[in-house]
Amino acid sequence: MVLYFTSKSTDTPYTIYMGADKHENEDLIKYGWPEDVWFHVDKVSSAHVYLRLRPEENLDEVPPEVLIDCAQLVKANSIQGNKMNNIQIVYTMWDNLKKTAGMDVGQVGFHRQKDVRLIKVEKRINEVVNRLNKTKQEKFPDLKEEKEDRDRLERNEAKKILKEQREKEKIEIKKRKEEQSLRSYDSLFGESEMQSNQNMDEDSDDFM
Repeated sequence: MVLYFTSKSTDTPYTIYMGADKHENEDLIKYGWPEDVWFHVDKVSSAHVYLRLRPEENLDEVPPEVLIDCAQLVKANSIQGNKMNNIQIVYTMWDNLKKTAGMDVGQVGFHRQKDVRLIKVEKRINEVVNRLNKTKQEKFPDLKEEKEDRDRLERNEAKKILKEQREKEKIEIKKRKEEQSLRSYDSLFGESEMQSNQNMDEDSDDFM
């Protein structure tokens, strides 16, 4: 089971989700999207919370209000972290998560430490947690199928863009050839005109 929440801290809502237990977390790690940001309480056991960005957004463009929502949700879903003040929440893009064979269920590392961010949470803000909990929905998605659908759409879009680029290139090549042909014609016409003028001068001299 996956729990879904909606952050309405900005004009455009964001989807936040997390696994109900560590086994769901394994599936979320495996079938995450490149647009997903992963959140966890630093050095303390907690839920794995994900924020789904828009394709054009990156890690450093997450609105501060949405960051607070995610951080508060992670803290609230950590048995130990929920009781602590001044904790750190670690977050990074999903594709920066590293899973090796020797790791426990739900455990992850990072490919690139430089792409990991931290946000400090001084205390739990019940107003934020309660607002998010009111949007909670429990679902049983086929995460593998959803990921395959997403990747298929991306491939189709890439093919469409490539096709449009090739068509544009063909038009540009055709246009250049037509312009070259026109310049060649103008050049020939100019030489012919010059030759005709010379002939007229010669004829005129003979007449005189």
